[in-house]
Amino acid sequence: MRGFGRLVTVAALCAGAALWSPAYAQPGQEDVVSDQPVQWTPHVMDGTVRAIAQVGDVIVVGGTFTAVTDPAAVADFARDYLFAFKPRTGEIQPLDVPLDGPVYALAAGPPGTVFLGGTFHHAGGQPHDGIARLDVATGRIDPAMTADITGTDVRTLAFDGMHLFAGGLFSAINGVRRPGLAGLDPESGAVDPAFDPQLRPWRSGPIKIEALALTPDHERLIAIGGFGTVDGLNRPQVAVFTTGGDLTDWRTSTYNQECASVYDDYVRAVDVDPTGAYAVITTTGHTSTPTAMCDTAARFELSPGPHKPTWVNHTGGNSLFAVACTGAAVYVGGHQQWLDNPYGNKNAGPGAVARPGIGAIDPDTGLALAWNPTRTRGVGVQAFLVTPDGLYVGSDTDQLAHEYHGRIGLFPNP
Repeated sequence: MRGFGRLVTVAALCAGAALWSPAYAQPGQEDVVSDQPVQWTPHVMDGTVRAIAQVGDVIVVGGTFTAVTDPAAVADFARDYLFAFKPRTGEIQPLDVPLDGPVYALAAGPPGTVFLGGTFHHAGGQPHDGIARLDVATGRIDPAMTADITGTDVRTLAFDGMHLFAGGLFSAINGVRRPGLAGLDPESGAVDPAFDPQLRPWRSGPIKIEALALTPDHERLIAIGGFGTVDGLNRPQVAVFTTGGDLTDWRTSTYNQECASVYDDYVRAVDVDPTGAYAVITTTGHTSTPTAMCDTAARFELSPGPHKPTWVNHTGGNSLFAVACTGAAVYVGGHQQWLDNPYGNKNAGPGAVARPGIGAIDPDTGLALAWNPTRTRGVGVQAFLVTPDGLYVGSDTDQLAHEYHGRIGLFPNP
């Protein structure tokens, strides 16, 4: 890491918040999305949708699937691990990239391109271990962008316009030691020497990153996953970096408590609100008490220094795998049955509200909103994408709002 061992406070970044360019802002929504999904999204026929990205006027979808159909479920298309469709019509695009393993992560890149992360070893007929860059219009994998991992997978990507950040379960990229997290040149895939976070394990588990999120100004990067220290400083399962390569002084000990012993880490998803003021983290864990952070969604302010959660919403023992902050709501998805359920333990405790598989939380109070479309729970929601059209949802099941929507759907803006 640039200036090894040196902390950078986020005070200067926060002080400059008024100068953030609107061009950096993520799509936000002033109102909660409709509880009725649109009818024009395609259907994924098997596997799980793990990632969704918008590249220009195309929606790109990655996962573990092998086949999709058009919105009318008439025309079938063989698509191993990746496909694309047109928003507002659902028209399946010709994009058909040969991949020999699933896609777990997508990040829209320079105009017309998308970065892929996963467990593949070849992409477009070329050797690419875990990371590749794709031209969406031509289907061409960029041969110049080589960032081969040593390890199991890339499960999360973030692109700030200058740097590509990759997280997952790996030990090195291009032979350069970077356990779990690396910054890369988006053109060549070369490892950024300035971003060397020096992660060390949390408890006895492996070093891995579960999810990454950028602040809307692209000044800060939030990383969550299986790590306990960064540059020798305590950062159990959560750390905030500058995108230039430094660890900030933002910190929390909230996730230093253990959940069920089968989990070597239990944080699963993170997103930042459109103003950059706060982040929300969701977890698994299989342990339910009012004081534990297992199976929860929690809001954290992004001001400098140490933090406790502003609020915590408990499911009562069911995992939350996805989160999206829009300003109007914090959407959460998993295989939960309830929200507002701190006293439940695989049951509805006092005050619990039923929110099977998907729900929305008031970003100010931390309590469940009335929005309750329902979905077939399955393993759970694995991907959200907020766009000007609404909220895309990707999962392993085919029922949203009691209607057939094969593993992907869109709740539109009102």
